[in-house]
Amino acid sequence: MKIALHWQILIALMLAALMGSWAGTDKAIFGVLWLSVFTFIGTLFLNALKMIVVPLVVSAIITGVANIGSQGGFGRLGAKTVGYYLMTSSIAIIVGLTLVNVIHPGVSGNGVPVLHTDAEVMQAVQGKSAGDIVEVFLRMIPVNVVNAAATGQMLGLIFFSLLFGYFMTRIQSDFKQTLSQFWNGVFEVMMLITQWVMKFAPIGVFGLVAASIAKTGFDQFENLAMFFLTVTLALGVHLFVVMPILLKTIGKVQNPWLHYQAMAPVLLTAFSTSSSSSTLPVTIESVEKRAGVSNRISSFVLPLGATVNMDGTALYECVAAIFIAQMFGISLDWSTQLLIVIVALTTSIGVAGIPSASLVAISIILVAVGLPAEAIGLLLVVDRLLDMMRTAVNVFSDSVGAVIIARTEGETNVLTEKHF
Repeated sequence: MKIALHWQILIALMLAALMGSWAGTDKAIFGVLWLSVFTFIGTLFLNALKMIVVPLVVSAIITGVANIGSQGGFGRLGAKTVGYYLMTSSIAIIVGLTLVNVIHPGVSGNGVPVLHTDAEVMQAVQGKSAGDIVEVFLRMIPVNVVNAAATGQMLGLIFFSLLFGYFMTRIQSDFKQTLSQFWNGVFEVMMLITQWVMKFAPIGVFGLVAASIAKTGFDQFENLAMFFLTVTLALGVHLFVVMPILLKTIGKVQNPWLHYQAMAPVLLTAFSTSSSSSTLPVTIESVEKRAGVSNRISSFVLPLGATVNMDGTALYECVAAIFIAQMFGISLDWSTQLLIVIVALTTSIGVAGIPSASLVAISIILVAVGLPAEAIGLLLVVDRLLDMMRTAVNVFSDSVGAVIIARTEGETNVLTEKHF
């Protein structure tokens, strides 16, 4: 009998809590500190995540942008769709950014940093901030793309990938086909490698969490509870406040709550599977049959949304990065937080629609602002349930987009009482 991945991770977390608290920083085996063993295991997993970051994100963005650009009849419908997705993802990030700065889930009651850092990390973060918004945009254009990939300058690499994907659709068809096949092949291979790496997530989680508990005990779990509440509250605001307002104001829907009734099967499927890709068939069926959106709209908006529209994921990435900075006692100025927003917005495009894929994106953000990627281990304690929640938000936002775009395209038979 095969145990599901999330149960494996849960078992690993419990074992890590027991082993980490027992070993502490002084117990050893055969002369080797248990802490060193935990750190070695966790570092191997982190290195595997870092290994797949560049090729996965580059291939995902290039293929995603190229597919958008090659859609037949892109025109007005495509512009509305992309505009909606950019708007809602930006709003989601702003909601998360606001709440994490108001609640401060990573700050301890006595003001002492929960996690220990050193001058090198502090200098790296401050070096990333630069104190000037101009520096953030200068990093978007790398002097050397290969060097940007080697040094983890993801913002510039993402910008280059966006350009490459766009202009790939503007060249001769034979060259375009060759490049498209190549990058789609790279993306498929990287997806398989990502899924393979995630099979070792329980072992990596064990090492990361056990090392953290061995060094700091259970001090950080109060902060993790606050982090969980902060993300949950932010997702709730986006789902139950922002979405109805958009349906009412832009979509001119008289009763936005009808959409929640229509999308009940979608929300349940997304929550249980943690995969927007797996939920897509249910989403299309519900949007067409229960909400009354035409196939012309749903067949374009929803598959695209399952690929590039990740409101909940972008929100989570942003909150997670700032939470980790707070745990280390590092204050991020507004330009660094803007850098996090930009990277969260762009990396959410390249996040695969599979469970826990956002861990890769979070590691990108941490590297971009100079924070230690090892802190990902803390998030894994609460990641599974939050993954289920943010996937539901991702998919629901796609369905709202289909309704709004259908209404702006003149469809009047959308979310009417006769569908229920």
